[in-house]
Amino acid sequence: MDYICRASCILGILLFLALSSEARVPKNGAFVRTNGAHFVLNGSPFLFNGFNSYWLMDVASDPSQRFKVTQVLGDAAAAGLSVCRTWAFSDGGGRALQISPGTYDERVFQGLDFAISEARKYGVRLILSFVNNYNDYGGRAQYVQWARNAGVQISNDDDFFTNSVLQGYYKNHIQKVITRFNTITRVAYKDDPTIMAWELMNEPRCQVDYSGRTINGWVQEMATYVKSIDQKHLLEIGMEGFYGDTMPERKQINPGYQVGTDFISNNLIKEIDFATIHAYPDIWLSGQNDDAQMAFMQRWMSSHWEDSRRVLKKPLVIAEFGKSSRDPGYNLNARDSFMSTIYTSIYNYAISGATLGGGLVWQLMAEGMNSYYDGYEIVLSEDPSTGGVISRQSHAMTALSHLFSGPRSHPMSHAHGVIDDARETLNKPHHHHAQYKGKDGNESHP
Repeated sequence: MDYICRASCILGILLFLALSSEARVPKNGAFVRTNGAHFVLNGSPFLFNGFNSYWLMDVASDPSQRFKVTQVLGDAAAAGLSVCRTWAFSDGGGRALQISPGTYDERVFQGLDFAISEARKYGVRLILSFVNNYNDYGGRAQYVQWARNAGVQISNDDDFFTNSVLQGYYKNHIQKVITRFNTITRVAYKDDPTIMAWELMNEPRCQVDYSGRTINGWVQEMATYVKSIDQKHLLEIGMEGFYGDTMPERKQINPGYQVGTDFISNNLIKEIDFATIHAYPDIWLSGQNDDAQMAFMQRWMSSHWEDSRRVLKKPLVIAEFGKSSRDPGYNLNARDSFMSTIYTSIYNYAISGATLGGGLVWQLMAEGMNSYYDGYEIVLSEDPSTGGVISRQSHAMTALSHLFSGPRSHPMSHAHGVIDDARETLNKPHHHHAQYKGKDGNESHP
């Protein structure tokens, strides 16, 4: 009886706090910062639920399609989602932002202006990525091609990390984006708290040096450069979380191989404010069964949370995860169960000290965007079941922020177990080992 009363009381407090804080972000008047291994906003802990919508600028570059950006950001805000990760790049090709090195399409830049303006309107903060590791939207391969066209001797795409000409092209893009003056809000990007953070690259990988040292040198140089222009915003690398040579014993956590990054040394760089991981065991461990993939997922999250807390002493974000509708035998219940399992883990880690700030599901889209579908798309207006899973997590994370923001005398240690058990009961998935396989079986995604 005592347990039920305590659990009911705690749940009541959580729901009250969640429902009374729908305007999580006060029209983005303050910058998100870090304090040790925690995100803070206005001096209080900032925990969140978020999403990826990489396509915002691309779609908004056509004014007749901007309603889709508005729809997604509005629906996301209504579901309590408060952070969105999206691309601030499109290099070469159709509808390019950067047509050639240093040459930009103003129409596309105004699409990014619009995306930031709408995010600000709906109280959603943005993580903006500067370049892609893959060929989608140009990526570092496009930079390499530009350099070759200019007569520069290039061995392979990994020269992106070391060649001075390529580094110059990339730094120019960083400078162009950070100092951009938004034509709608009339605020320079570097002064806009709507932007939560910059990201150096989507999923950097380096085949010529698996140790992580080559990427480490690149991150150090580029992070220093970003901070020389903008000290107001947070900065992260965009890493998937693969371990390198710094802690050899951790390499056994990797899915059987390395990709040229070192989660420890790369994120220990002073100018990097928080760490990220992505999680696609369906791709990385394709051929292994559901239980093995879910066991990997749990190890992946726990080891990175532990290292962020004890070694890096910086916050952690699970910046990509999802479940593909292209999985054999896929059904909606399987996706909802998978997401509930991951959300429960995120919540449990967050309540244990707030080092894990939140998760960003891959990915939200608007109605009528079929040509962008990759199997992971979630259309909130068409998927009320998944929307409910997302909303419950948003409210729980928001309530947890308020709980951590309470007076120091609050008996948190006493409440932890009750809240944890109550949360697990409230949002317990139907199946803890849902089958998931997908992302086209291809690690090169938009």
